[in-house]
Amino acid sequence: MAKVLIPTPLRQYVDKKDSVDVTGSTVGEVLTSLTTQYPDLRKNLYTDEGKLRSFVNIYVNDEDIRYMSKDATSVAEADTVTIVPSIAGGF
Repeated sequence: MAKVLIPTPLRQYVDKKDSVDVTGSTVGEVLTSLTTQYPDLRKNLYTDEGKLRSFVNIYVNDEDIRYMSKDATSVAEADTVTIVPSIAGGF
């Protein structure tokens, strides 16, 4: 099982856990497994059309999937998938 690290703002949707172990051989499968287990998380990660929201960044072992194979990026059992929501702010 891959470990998915959950950022603080999203922990309320995963029983306040900081990480969740889920199955899947690609990032897409891992995220599907995660959002099946925690359905309230889905609306925070995906648009109504089923696309990953533009402000949600996903990393596999510190590598940004946007520069790999996106949601088709392979995930091994020992891998760590990190969800990083972009945060904007300022004046």
